[in-house]
Amino acid sequence: MKPSSILALALGLAAIHPTDSLAQAPTTPKHRFEIGEKDLLLDGQRLQIRCGELHFARVPKEYWRQRLQLCKAMGLNAVCAYLFWNLHEFEQGKYNWEGQADAAEFCRLAQEEGLWVILRPGPYACAEWDGGGLPWWLLKKPNIALRSQDADFMAASKAWLAEVGRVLGPLQVTKGGPILMAQVENEYGFYGKDTEYMGRMRQATIDAGFDIPLFACNPTGNLANGKRDDLFNVVNFGSDPATGFKKLREVQPKGPLMCGEFYPGWFDTWGAPHHLGKTDAYLKDLEYMLKEGASFSIYMAHGGTSFGMWAGADRPFKPDTSSYDYDAPISEAGWVGDKFDLTRKLMSRYLLPGEKLPEPPAPMAVAAVPQFKLTETADVFANLPQAIKDSAPKNMEAYDQGHGCTVYRTMLPVGPAAKLQLDQVHDFAWVFVDGKEVGVMDRRSRRFSVNLPERKTPARLDILVEAMGHVNFGTEIHDRKGIQGKVQLVAGTQTNELKGDWEVFALKLDTPMLAALKWKPAAKDESGPKFWRGNFKLATAADTFLDLRAWGKGVIWVNGHCLARHWSIGPTQTAYLPGAWLKAGDNEVVVLDLTGPREPVMAGLAKPILDELHPELDFAVKGTKKSSLELGNHPADLSSSFKPGSEVQDVKFAKPLEGSQFVLEALNAHDGKPYAAISELDLLDPSGNSISHSSWTIAYVDSEELVGEDGSASNAINGQTADFWHTEWKTQSPAYPHRLAIDLGAKTAVGGFRYTPRTGNNPGRIKDYKVYVGSGFVKSAP
Repeated sequence: MKPSSILALALGLAAIHPTDSLAQAPTTPKHRFEIGEKDLLLDGQRLQIRCGELHFARVPKEYWRQRLQLCKAMGLNAVCAYLFWNLHEFEQGKYNWEGQADAAEFCRLAQEEGLWVILRPGPYACAEWDGGGLPWWLLKKPNIALRSQDADFMAASKAWLAEVGRVLGPLQVTKGGPILMAQVENEYGFYGKDTEYMGRMRQATIDAGFDIPLFACNPTGNLANGKRDDLFNVVNFGSDPATGFKKLREVQPKGPLMCGEFYPGWFDTWGAPHHLGKTDAYLKDLEYMLKEGASFSIYMAHGGTSFGMWAGADRPFKPDTSSYDYDAPISEAGWVGDKFDLTRKLMSRYLLPGEKLPEPPAPMAVAAVPQFKLTETADVFANLPQAIKDSAPKNMEAYDQGHGCTVYRTMLPVGPAAKLQLDQVHDFAWVFVDGKEVGVMDRRSRRFSVNLPERKTPARLDILVEAMGHVNFGTEIHDRKGIQGKVQLVAGTQTNELKGDWEVFALKLDTPMLAALKWKPAAKDESGPKFWRGNFKLATAADTFLDLRAWGKGVIWVNGHCLARHWSIGPTQTAYLPGAWLKAGDNEVVVLDLTGPREPVMAGLAKPILDELHPELDFAVKGTKKSSLELGNHPADLSSSFKPGSEVQDVKFAKPLEGSQFVLEALNAHDGKPYAAISELDLLDPSGNSISHSSWTIAYVDSEELVGEDGSASNAINGQTADFWHTEWKTQSPAYPHRLAIDLGAKTAVGGFRYTPRTGNNPGRIKDYKVYVGSGFVKSAP
């Protein structure tokens, strides 16, 4: 057969493994899908893919069909199926493809609803999912290099992809199924430049039995990194498709244009304002792609919920909320509104011959639940599992633990008041002496010490550590939880390491642990970390939103389903509770609250609360503005100007500079307005490689917009080019100069930096600037 695809020969063919597949081969006709010279081709006919991202893991299985019908009614002809490796192989070698993890059933339902499927099997996904989908057990190897040619990582990844091929290979379009294309890795160009690594991942996908076109996606500024000609390349962006496609053409002159991720909104992180996309701009950019005949995938068409403890964390460490509403056209609970209607109307004008949009399905029933009280408690320290003995604390993964909390216990010697100093703790730690809380450690602000009282007799030290999601982006995915490094007692000039006799209690917060809890009636003034239990009655099961405004911080279960994390600081103040997980009659609620509720009551609301911040309730407020910047007589290490436009700009210093703080002083903007904005600020080592952000914090910022949008300074160092730091504009507009200071956590050699301006024709692009590298520029407030 003479191939009509520019990549048909390069993509390669391989036979499906003749193993027992979980997916029955479809009885529908087989098709030929190709990457043509100008268009995507299905059986030789042009196909403009109008895809939407819909993560089956974030939607109750009982609702999959209804959500797929909504996608079809909105005008989509395809959906993405992201596989989160750790969902399917939470324990090494034990695969789960049942229930909520039944990817084959999701694909079959999509086909029944007239939707094609684009498969994104990883091994790495990102997606604000725990560890970007990489299993926690990979981190048990101390020196593993994730997303590299590390032998252990490659072996595990190949085994995973082979399993994916076994399960989903029969559902490829070449076998009569709905899967048109499969992605190799994910946004690797942001992470690295190793083309051989990408080639080995491509070959592993082919060896797993995939004979459909394979593709790679990357953000606009990273398309050339790791690029291979034997993979179809697509570009990810949140705005300005003209520039995005121009950049794509620079690395791939021929072939159809496609946007792999087009963002109509954004995800939320705890303690930051709720994100809302700009609908008018989204529709304008979407129409541009429709007119140009470009294919695309709306990320997200329907965000859903990161149920249980699956929410990840943005870099350096900004934990994501369980709500993944994303301000998508289809809301977290499957509701539709103006953004859906306007998208549907726009799509209807660009349908392919023979297409007709169905009417949207009926919405799911919603009900309010009257306030009820949780009346039983189980104290965390009275329900510890069997102890693990160790000479010094290790990270959670070393104790075969992937999620939850860990209690580290030892005895403190007699002595004067002292400081307990940890090298690091991931992520939060409550410190107790003889059962009394004496302080909190917080990874967000790198607060890893607390003051201890004088001890006239030996005292029991308990360090209760909570792990939130593993970081899901950048080199920071090497994110081991629990205590890292030494635990030391500092008294005056004396520093002693606490080692030799530790007990470690792994609180995995799994079904066996919950079943073993010893409950008692709640007392009037309960305090400290506890599990709470209560019940509410329903006449008929329906969706609701649990009101958590009276609670502190922890995790919720309903009828055995691990529902969500909760944290009073917001912006999310409710937890979406699907009616499919409820029943008529009694329904059980269990809450782990590490800081304690203000009142142990709860209710079910008819509408969610996604945008209510309470920084005053934060137990360890970061408060970047409370510091002061004192440059003194330190001369600028560099005075220069950025070029206009949205191009990523690399700046190299004449010689490497050393310091623990990096200060960018912006003097003015290209458009003359008072605003400064940065999508991303990356520091480069003397060899030109990106420096890890894992120890970074924002030490100081003179202005950040937190009312009209999330313009937090931390957006400038999180690796996400679709969000940004923006100076205030809603209630005031302070004038230039604007200053942003990064604390690097240790003295670091800096060879230069990379500045990513805000995309599109937007204000805030900096013109003239100065850079300072050194130590002691920022003084923390007392």
